[in-house]
Amino acid sequence: MKNHILFADADQAVEFLGVKLICVHAENGKKLLFTLAFVLVVLPLGRLLSAAANGLLRGRRNTRLEFWTHQGVRFAVALILIVGVLSIWFDDPTHLATAVGLVTAGLSFALQKVITSIAGYFVILRGKTFKVGDRIVIGGVRGEVIAIDFIKTTLMEIGQPSTYADGASSTWVRSRQYTGRIVIVSNAKIFVDPVYNYTRDFPYIWEEMSIPITYTADRTRAEQILLDAAQRRTFRVSELSEEARQEMERRYFVSLGDLEPKVYYRLTDNWLELTVRFIAEDRGVRDVKDTMSRDILQAFDEAGIGIASATFEIVGLPPVRLQRHPE
Repeated sequence: MKNHILFADADQAVEFLGVKLICVHAENGKKLLFTLAFVLVVLPLGRLLSAAANGLLRGRRNTRLEFWTHQGVRFAVALILIVGVLSIWFDDPTHLATAVGLVTAGLSFALQKVITSIAGYFVILRGKTFKVGDRIVIGGVRGEVIAIDFIKTTLMEIGQPSTYADGASSTWVRSRQYTGRIVIVSNAKIFVDPVYNYTRDFPYIWEEMSIPITYTADRTRAEQILLDAAQRRTFRVSELSEEARQEMERRYFVSLGDLEPKVYYRLTDNWLELTVRFIAEDRGVRDVKDTMSRDILQAFDEAGIGIASATFEIVGLPPVRLQRHPE
């Protein structure tokens, strides 16, 4: 075997079966061993740091602190690996600059999507596009952000009202509640698709409930019932959202208008449609609308107000005349 693998010259280049192997010599072998040893030391160190962070944060329900702690550990480990490997393999700055240029050009062409995703990661964090815990829509997926990595964002999918369900984007849950599916979206999506954030700057949304009543019903009383139900179930939110509204208007110079519930009329061929508009927290909207619906039904029954529907009532028949013809 020694006759087949030889060090051919003073540089100790390796010759195999009489063929001189390019860039394979004893020096590279030592660098390779150093690199493997370095990686095997740094990676377990990163896991130890993560475990130590989990121990320190145990019992503290602070999602933001936990997220940034783990991100800091990942950054530190990645930086140590990059600097250490470059230091082992490129002791000459000239060689380093040349190698970095060639590697960068090759990676830019071969890994365009990956590089775009990594760039998206920094844009998400630096631009405060969204963070862990936000409810967003990205790449056609609606969900709550549960993890942000260098290349991908992980969402816990939530449903959507049937009004907005269309085709492939629809889910079997017709409300903004968890569906149970974990969805992974590339960070590159922020450069090509709009990102809808429900909770970042203004953690409240406007909701509406439409109730049809007949034109002969007491519409003034019906309107008051809708307002009472909305105010009773969203009183606390109206107080809390006032400060958020002022901050929103200060930062973006946008007027959000009145946050108090309001009822709108719409005339149709069959009934009068009353729509109550109110503000609510994004989480728990279904519970709010459920309790409001129960309150409204009970109050309508007590007031003798019926809900209109697309049914037909036969109020009379033309006279029917039967005549027997002689045989």
